[in-house]
Amino acid sequence: MTAPIPARTPEDLTRLFLERANAADIEGLLALYEPDAVLDRGDGTLAVGTAAIRQFFTEILADRPHFTPGETAPVLRAGDLALTSTRLDDGSTTAEVARRQPDGTWRFAIDQPTIARGA
Repeated sequence: MTAPIPARTPEDLTRLFLERANAADIEGLLALYEPDAVLDRGDGTLAVGTAAIRQFFTEILADRPHFTPGETAPVLRAGDLALTSTRLDDGSTTAEVARRQPDGTWRFAIDQPTIARGA
């Protein structure tokens, strides 16, 4: 099996996330996260690490939802860290912290899928 294409820039992460989520490619999604990444499940709990994030995506993608691209904010960079954010069609906003890996690729370290919900 071929390894998923990595994110070469922080801007790649959102595009790759959408492609893989819409294909229900859980292993491809996991490749976008650091092994000890933290993801807010949206229910007051966190998914920490690969196994917990795999379980989260397995649950979320079981019904094969379709994700649409939103309005992506310009990426903010500070050295090896980047903040990405997207306003989704339902008015909610995401925020993610990505980190440059030793090989120059980028992965999510922190994922907050919904930090604000529109009216």
